Amino acid sequence: MPPVDFQKIETMLIGVSRPGRYLGNEWNVVKKDFDAAVVKIALCFPDAYEIGMSHLGFKILYHLLNEQPGVVCERVFTPWLDMQGLLKREEIPIFSLESKRPLVDFDIVGFSLGHELNYTNVLAMLSLAGIPLKSVQRADNFPLIIAGGVCVVNPEPLADFIDAFFIGEAEEGILEIVSKYQSVKVSSEKNSKQVLLSELAKIEGVYVPSFYEVSYNDDNTIKSFTPKYDFASAIIKKRIVKDFENSYYPVKQIVPYVQIVHDRISLEIMRGCPNRCHFCQATSVYRPVRLRSLDKVLQLAEQAYELTGYDEISLVSLSTGDHPQAREMVSNLIDRFNARKVGVSLPSLRAEDMLNALPQLISSIKKTGLTFAPEAGSQRLRDFVNKRLDIEKLHACINEAAKNGWQRIKLYFMIGLPSETEEDIALIAELVSKISRRDPAAGRPPISVTVSVSFFVPKPHTKFESEPMLGMSQIKHRQEFLQKVLRIKGAELKWHDIQMSFLEAVLSRGDRRVSEVLLKAFELGARFDSWHEGFNFSIWQKAFEETGVNPDFYLYRPRNNGEILPWAHINVNFP
Repeated sequence: MPPVDFQKIETMLIGVSRPGRYLGNEWNVVKKDFDAAVVKIALCFPDAYEIGMSHLGFKILYHLLNEQPGVVCERVFTPWLDMQGLLKREEIPIFSLESKRPLVDFDIVGFSLGHELNYTNVLAMLSLAGIPLKSVQRADNFPLIIAGGVCVVNPEPLADFIDAFFIGEAEEGILEIVSKYQSVKVSSEKNSKQVLLSELAKIEGVYVPSFYEVSYNDDNTIKSFTPKYDFASAIIKKRIVKDFENSYYPVKQIVPYVQIVHDRISLEIMRGCPNRCHFCQATSVYRPVRLRSLDKVLQLAEQAYELTGYDEISLVSLSTGDHPQAREMVSNLIDRFNARKVGVSLPSLRAEDMLNALPQLISSIKKTGLTFAPEAGSQRLRDFVNKRLDIEKLHACINEAAKNGWQRIKLYFMIGLPSETEEDIALIAELVSKISRRDPAAGRPPISVTVSVSFFVPKPHTKFESEPMLGMSQIKHRQEFLQKVLRIKGAELKWHDIQMSFLEAVLSRGDRRVSEVLLKAFELGARFDSWHEGFNFSIWQKAFEETGVNPDFYLYRPRNNGEILPWAHINVNFP
């Protein structure tokens, strides 16, 4: 198909919110000869532009692929609701930002899945492209639909819609997939999807759901999960980047013209987390711990600054302060960039990390607010979930921060954890009360505290994967109890949405039968479920009812030791 008539679209963009989302002419954008490319890839992020353009993994894949000869990679984000209506009304297919090509013109359509509540956006993007939603409905002339990201450690709820999943860190395997696609495309007389998928399935980390048969017991648990072919592995092992020090990092990143969520240089200094919190899925997904050296980080920071001009450098990882050279990195970056008015920020810090670097870190790094995650109110419960945190050091750290000009503290807690009692919840209020106290005489100025509370979701591949989730009425009771005891001046209480947590749990723990719920919810109008503007829980309730799938089956019962879990064929352990 020819490119869409973007001049026509431009005249209509005045009627949609944030039209800059759809222009695609940003600084450092990569535009290659589309028609001359051997392999054409649409890299899709099933969320709004400002979310997708903040995602470091998305940037890595975009620039890595475009550096390959014969490969063109272009970006596609989920159009906002108003833009979706416009595209439908004008009968314009969803298009890539770089060359304004419809998705059907690409060989591979790849989705980056970072959150379960984005699943209906995957279906929305396929629908807007005119691509059949289910894999079995797509003939050989349609693009290959693949997906990767943290969510695919349980790929089953999307198994009906995705041709192939990549399990693990995508930059480790994406070039193998492209090379295999290219060789099959060139050598095969007929570009058969079945032939292509059978070749891709031989790549470690690639999972083709149509090559497996699932059967169920009378009680709806999984009876068996069996490969249909000898070349399909019974267990899919995740792939990781082993040489993280020299792994690909895009120093010449796109600089958007509209403000995005993380509008800065995000420089990954460590992958994996040494803290093994029992509820944390990321710990399993990204293990083992791998480091970038001080010299490499400084080199990449200089290059990225020169090529983007950003005024902030953020050192990111799951637990930044656990990098053994974190202090030296901050000190060197401040020395190099302070005169250039470039700030340095450090997310994901623990209290111990801050104290080890005081007063230098607290007085020098950008004061955007400090964030800590005690997770639980009592030491008993923190020990039970393996959350390492010294509360006395936390108090000392916040006192020192307040003296050095920090005015905002955010604390993350989780309720509904296994073995939790009302006393544990009451101790959240006690901890917040101590942190929010003012003492001007001791040099402690006023400081605002935001208490952000989420609800425990027992995620796949965690120590708690077989635990039941609390019922919604129980969660609401604990929520009301915390609201009652946490009436503290200077503390703001914020909640994650209970119904969103409910849906997230179903989609993260479900099996293939959940695909029908997902499809029905999409047909009923579900879009942007991770946004309050888009989320409509009644749609999902109706979808469960009409498909006959009981969400309680996936949420509220403990798993037996011998039960086959929907994600049992995915191995995230390494080695």
